Amino acid sequence: MLTRPDKMKLHTLLGSYPNAVALKDGRVKSDLIEFDFPDYPVPNRGFKPMVREHKFDCGELAIVTFLQAREFGLPYTLLPATVVGRGQLHTVAYNSERGPMKPSDLNGKKFGVRSYTQTTGIWVRGILAESYGVDWSKVEITTMEDPHVAQYKDPSFVKRAPESKQLPQMLIDGELGAALIGDKFPDPRFKTLVPDAENANKTWAAEHGGVAINHMVVVRDTIAKDRPDVVEELFRCVKAARDLDTTAPKGVQDPFRFNVEANRAALERVIDYSLKQQMITKKVTVDELFNDFTRKLGA
Repeated sequence: MLTRPDKMKLHTLLGSYPNAVALKDGRVKSDLIEFDFPDYPVPNRGFKPMVREHKFDCGELAIVTFLQAREFGLPYTLLPATVVGRGQLHTVAYNSERGPMKPSDLNGKKFGVRSYTQTTGIWVRGILAESYGVDWSKVEITTMEDPHVAQYKDPSFVKRAPESKQLPQMLIDGELGAALIGDKFPDPRFKTLVPDAENANKTWAAEHGGVAINHMVVVRDTIAKDRPDVVEELFRCVKAARDLDTTAPKGVQDPFRFNVEANRAALERVIDYSLKQQMITKKVTVDELFNDFTRKLGA
């Protein structure tokens, strides 16, 4: 493969997911981009450096973090490429040792989440309110971390836990009614707040136009403006890596979507949830999230 004189090196934040690893291990090659992947074992730890220090040229970013970054004028452009998406309901736990609990029982109790602006938390709160009878005006929200975007400040009803606390132990001790724990629960006493959560995730995706979006690809504004050829090649490479992943679900349960229309329903819903939960102050349309060039990618 010949190296082009206009080849660009991109400092890239990207996890080693099954749908992305072919780009990181060199099976997907480019004669226009040289990818530089820093060592971030947990990619979301790179989100603060991205939006606060503008450390990366491109990579994955939580969609709600992008919505906030866009509102504050931070220098990244969205591509219609989803690299992380999943059902959300299996991530919320309660302590079964303290008795059975259904979602609506959370009303009047405390709910723990790593950060109020965490994208999974926005999805969970939206879905639990719409479909499971949770009234968030009656729930006290406890967080452990500040937002990725420094300019955003949590609403006054969000309370920060002391630094010595951890969500699983707070759940064990009865300080929380439920908490967003993640994909794997660390204690056998923890059960999903939504019964049969995995099937509930599949049903929700089938009824709402697809799996919820967590992380999408962004690129630095100056690159999007000055090098559309590089942006198009970045999109091609990420999609080529996804196409080599034989483990991903198909159809409506496939979270890895690569054009605006395929992502539209999920983006509309996360914009709506973000506005209702005070993540952003102004409603935007899906088309406004992209520029005239990135909007056409994958179409």
